[in-house]
Formats: sequence, C-alpha cells, structure tokens
Amino acid sequence: MTDRPRGVLGRLALFGATLIWASSFIMLKATLDSVPALWILALRFIGAAAVMGLCFAKRLRKIDKYCLISGAAIGLVLFIAYALQTFGLKYTTPGKNAFLTATYCVITPFLCWAIYKKRPELSNVAAGVICIAGMGLVSLDGDLTPGLGEGLTMCCGFFYALQLILTARAVRRCGVPELTIVQFAVAGLLCLVTAPLEAPFPARIPGGAWVSIAYLCLMCTAVCFVLQAYGQRHTSPQAAAIILTLESVFGTAFSVIFYDERLTSRVTVGFALIFLAVLISETKPSLRRRKPASGRAC
Repeated sequence: MTDRPRGVLGRLALFGATLIWASSFIMLKATLDSVPALWILALRFIGAAAVMGLCFAKRLRKIDKYCLISGAAIGLVLFIAYALQTFGLKYTTPGKNAFLTATYCVITPFLCWAIYKKRPELSNVAAGVICIAGMGLVSLDGDLTPGLGEGLTMCCGFFYALQLILTARAVRRCGVPELTIVQFAVAGLLCLVTAPLEAPFPARIPGGAWVSIAYLCLMCTAVCFVLQAYGQRHTSPQAAAIILTLESVFGTAFSVIFYDERLTSRVTVGFALIFLAVLISETKPSLRRRKPASGRAC
C-alpha cells in the first residue's frame, strides 16, 4: 500500500477513535443512573487491562521495575482524573463535561513549564487566556460561581495534563502496550478499593448498563487504543492534533442529539472559545518569529 492510502486510512482511524471517545460521555452519563461512578470505573479499567493483556500477551514479559513504577504513578494520576471527570458528569451535562475536559490541552504547556522549566510559547499564552474566558462562560452561574459538576471537570483537566506529561517521559524507556496495561490495572484496582466508600456494589445492574460498561471497556479503550496508534503512525502530528480536538465537538453534538441538551448562546460562545483555545494550543500557529526552542521537551 502506498503512503497516500495509508494517510487516508490513518485519518479515518483517528476520526473513528474521536467519534467513539465522544460517544463515551453519553454512555457514561446514562450508566451513572444505575451504577455508582467508582464501580463503573473499576469495571472499565480492570476490563480494559484484561483485554489489552490478552491482545498483547507476548509483551507482558517485557514489563520491568521501571515500567511497573512509572505505570503505577501514571495509574494513580489517571484514577484521580477519571474520578473527577466521572463525578463531574453526575452534576453537569455531557457537552459541558466534554469541552471542559478538553482544557487539558491548554494546561499541559504550563504544567511543563512548572516541571521542566520550559517556557510556554506565545501561542500557549494566547490559548490560555481564551480558554479561561470560555471556561467562565460555560461554568459560571448568575452569581459568578462555578457549578459542582463544572468545577470537578475543570480539576480533572489538570490531572489529564499531568498524565500526559508523565506518559511522554515513561514511554522513552517503556513500550506503550506494557505501560498502558500497568496503568489501567493500577487505576482499576484503586477504583475497586475505593468504590465501597462511595456506595455498595449494586444488587442489580440493568442489562443496558452492562452493555454500556462493555462498550466503555472494549470500544473506548482497546479499539480506540489501536485506532489512535495506527492513525498517528500514518498522520502528521499537526493533522492528528486537529482531528483529536474534535472529540469535544462530537461529544457536544451527541449530547444535543441523544441527551436533549439545550445550549444557551452564552454556553455556545464558551464552547467556541474553548475549542479555539485547544486548537491554538495543539497546532501552535506562529504568532511571532522566534529561534528554535532548546532544552528538554515534555
């Protein structure tokens, strides 16, 4: 197969992953009505780790001490991020949850600055200002205070950014499948241990909820992992970034169509500003001439 067909297939794979991830907000919102948040996450992560362990069984022997420690640390951060996002989804709409989660793209360069002392580019600063304005329009009520769901979701963006940075560092020495399996297993075990503190395991889980949980395990983890890996292998980083930013847009579209979410003009403008900020942060347009960056990259 020539490079051009591979490029087309790569973009289609990324679009597929983006659509599946966007649909997860609706599936998760519906499941929260019958299954407590941490039990959903426990089943999702443990199931995902098991599926990936079967798919990459030959890679398990390559898991060494460094991979275990790094994967455990990333799994802890992933547990916090997903817990905040899922609890936030209980108190807000899937559309708001999708867009506020996407702010991790804007947070990452500033977190890199704090950890690695790598100053953000001017485009990152512009994206940060625009993102704050958008977040304010989406999350603030009439008394200028954020709702509980929006506040929890904004906090999850910080931990998603931290997970991204830790992963970028760990994959220099660990294989991606091995690291992913360890972090999913650790996140799942943490959810399993803490879930009884939230609520006991449901005496009865509807069949529809089991279908949603299976969808989250298989489609939103295993399948998306393969699609994203293939897509990014055959797509330029800039094109991949633009496609992946559409997750928040698709998530809101699904919420409007299937969840009957009503968008006010203020929230719509806020969504547009957040999407613009994420797009600027991911594509890094040249706002001024500058010398090539030096130093450690994230």
